[in-house]
Amino acid sequence: MLRRSLIVFVFGCCLVSISGAQADDAVKQSASDAEIRVLAADQRPDDARIGELKTLNGHFPFHVPADPAAWHARAESLRRRVLVACGLWPMPAKTPLNAKIFDKVLRDGFSIEKVAFESLPGHYVTGLLFRPTDPKESTDETTTQTKRPGVLSPHGHGGRNQAFTDQELANQIATGGEHFAWSGRTPKLARCAQLARMGCVTFIFDMLGYGDSVQIPFEIAHRHAGARPEETAGNPDGWIFYSPEADLRLQSIMSLQSWNAIRALDFLESLPDVDADRLAVTGGSGGGTQSILLGAIDQRIKVSFPNGMVSTSMQGGCYCENCNLLRIGTGNVELAALFAPRPQAMTAADDWTSDMMNDGYPELKWLYAMIGNESDVHCRPMLNFKHNYNYVTRATMYQWMNRHLKLGLEEPIIEQDFKPFDESEITVWGDQHSAPAETGIPHERSVCGWFDDQANQVLALDKPMTEQDIDQFRQVVGGAWQTMMGADVAPETTYREVASQSTKHRKWTLGLVRATALGSELPLVTVMRAEGPDASKGIVVWTASGGKNSVWKDAGSPGTPLYRVIQAGFTVMLPDLIGQGEFLDGSDASNTQRVIDDPRSYSAFTFGYNPTLVASRCQDLLTLAAHAHSLKPTRVTLIATKGTAAWAAPAAAIAGPSINHAVIDTDGFRFASVTNYRDPNFVPGSVKYGDLPAILALRAPHSLHFLGETPLPRLVADAFKFSASPQKDSKVNDEINSLMD
Repeated sequence: MLRRSLIVFVFGCCLVSISGAQADDAVKQSASDAEIRVLAADQRPDDARIGELKTLNGHFPFHVPADPAAWHARAESLRRRVLVACGLWPMPAKTPLNAKIFDKVLRDGFSIEKVAFESLPGHYVTGLLFRPTDPKESTDETTTQTKRPGVLSPHGHGGRNQAFTDQELANQIATGGEHFAWSGRTPKLARCAQLARMGCVTFIFDMLGYGDSVQIPFEIAHRHAGARPEETAGNPDGWIFYSPEADLRLQSIMSLQSWNAIRALDFLESLPDVDADRLAVTGGSGGGTQSILLGAIDQRIKVSFPNGMVSTSMQGGCYCENCNLLRIGTGNVELAALFAPRPQAMTAADDWTSDMMNDGYPELKWLYAMIGNESDVHCRPMLNFKHNYNYVTRATMYQWMNRHLKLGLEEPIIEQDFKPFDESEITVWGDQHSAPAETGIPHERSVCGWFDDQANQVLALDKPMTEQDIDQFRQVVGGAWQTMMGADVAPETTYREVASQSTKHRKWTLGLVRATALGSELPLVTVMRAEGPDASKGIVVWTASGGKNSVWKDAGSPGTPLYRVIQAGFTVMLPDLIGQGEFLDGSDASNTQRVIDDPRSYSAFTFGYNPTLVASRCQDLLTLAAHAHSLKPTRVTLIATKGTAAWAAPAAAIAGPSINHAVIDTDGFRFASVTNYRDPNFVPGSVKYGDLPAILALRAPHSLHFLGETPLPRLVADAFKFSASPQKDSKVNDEINSLMD
């Protein structure tokens, strides 16, 4: 039996004690002693989720919504997904950059300078700043300083100084990929030099582990494989990337690089010669991924050329291109679409972007035509070249920037050669400016600790809540949990009855609940008292850690909570959720979390593309609630016994009034206790956004009774205290609560 430790019912009414259900002297129903199945023993539900998990190499089509209003709603949800996934919801504080610009080198038509700034205290972003050396005549009205467009250039894998070997360069020139023996050797620097010659202030900054970004090693940022050294786990000084602690707070290499990109844009915008109304971004490959994300979440960018990664195919194979939650139900083409209606262009090559002209680009054109101008999106097919950001691709980009940054240059724009740079001219750290002393694991701990402190300060979940805080709490914390669960509150459902049976005391039906749009199918036993009207007091959806059979055995046992609830006149639905009961075969273990079979031990390769088991079960409960409502009951109650709080609590919070009353036995569960991403209760971000108390608080103001919590979490008490009381049937709620005691 369940033991009530605490009752949450803050609406000014008292719980009423009633006696248990009337004794039933009848023997147990024979079916109660054995497992009950909806399907044959050799069958599993026709549920799309038991198929292969999605990987970064899957297909990610972009389905354009029917009208602008539908797109804007979708876009708002997607932007929140990007921000939550990247650990930037809400944004951390923008601390002083303390930027240093030094060691100017002149070339024909442009200059380069070395740059170092702090994107957060103690973490340095390094790079090269390219400026035109031919000032234009037009100036800002308030200063004699010429204002020029600013272009941010994330370089992609290989580093900003990546150079072809003699043989590679010869092959590039022979195939038309490059034209010059000097500048063609370093194509990433070549694009910056030419943009500067065109009149743009251009900043190319180091990805983590490349160039002068030395505080987090390349091997960790881009080549990490397997578990981190044991001595780094559970350290009182803090945690590191790829650890459960980092995952539970949505801290990743991708999140740090996204923050670095935002701060790099801050740096560029702050320069006295940069026009803040004409900011652009362009990067290739991994830099294309960064360009997509930055354009999606930062409205300051007015023009974009994300090359090599706008694709419905491979989404980015590096650790730095993957984080938990990012591409669940979406992909790079749709994420790039978040830039619309601002001008955006790209190319398709003989790589994973090869089908863009048929799959992805037509949809982008349709979206731009619907909400802006179709001519403001462009994809040039260049299938004769492998994956690249070569001379020909750069020429396409130059024309795009010329047109949309209003540079006024005569076209075609022809890239010019330049004298190669000495290594000393493009290396930031040296005798005059030493590299930072804190590196490696100590620095990872510092960075993760800073992000955690920022989240705690902004979310302030450890501080008393006021009446003015409740709406912000629902928007920020509730919005995050909505993203983490990805739930549809009211999916369209169908029900197919498979069998029914009745005895003197019980009647029950076996059937399958299906949500076609979600691809889910749930085995369900519906049981009620034999005499009296069906669902006279409403429907109870009952979830248990072992599925329906772990509860069903109590249906005919006097004194058990299930027996008493049925006898009291409630109709009870006992489901198998995904991963329970009839979903399992001989190779499965109950309550296991499936993960991608990848030698690289990182949660995001699974949960960047697939919902967690908790999220799927949360959705299953919402599907069952929708099915229950289709039967027109007087009310729907959720009962969640021990071991189910991880998915029942978010379902109750997200459902709101569609679940009239929720009874949840938390048994003291906290997501912070999860120590491995293979744990069935693993939810990325759950600790950052307040753990289980925050979800219970998000249930306010709707009726909640929970067990297993002593004392009452302050956050829960505050949320209910400052929330308006809903319309409720307190008598029925009290009865349910007492029956579960």
